[in-house]
Amino acid sequence: MDAYNPERGPAPESWLELDEHERISLVETCHRTARIRLPNVTMHAMLHVIVENQIALDLEPVVQAMHRLRNEGLTRHDAIHAIGSVVAEHLFDILKTNQNDDAAVSQARYYAAVERLTATSWRTGEP
Repeated sequence: MDAYNPERGPAPESWLELDEHERISLVETCHRTARIRLPNVTMHAMLHVIVENQIALDLEPVVQAMHRLRNEGLTRHDAIHAIGSVVAEHLFDILKTNQNDDAAVSQARYYAAVERLTATSWRTGEP
């Protein structure tokens, strides 16, 4: 895989064959090439990679959210950002509240948040 395009999405097998640093580098290069200014390009790329990994692994709630958000009018790139915002919020909540839930409980909470996500809620910043 030579390049990343958030509007097309990578072939799952090719994406998962790359190591995490290569994935992050491809996403960073995509954003730099497009001259998208970001406060922290690496953190932004990491969120892209997390969402793309979940799609490539065919995690049903994330795949369904991608389809739903696209049907609600978001570009694929914006849908990645919307799902990425749920990832970031979930991670922040874990750190903020020092949650010691087991992985299954934490994952269920994340999936529920992804399932509630709509284009409107992402655009307005409402849960």
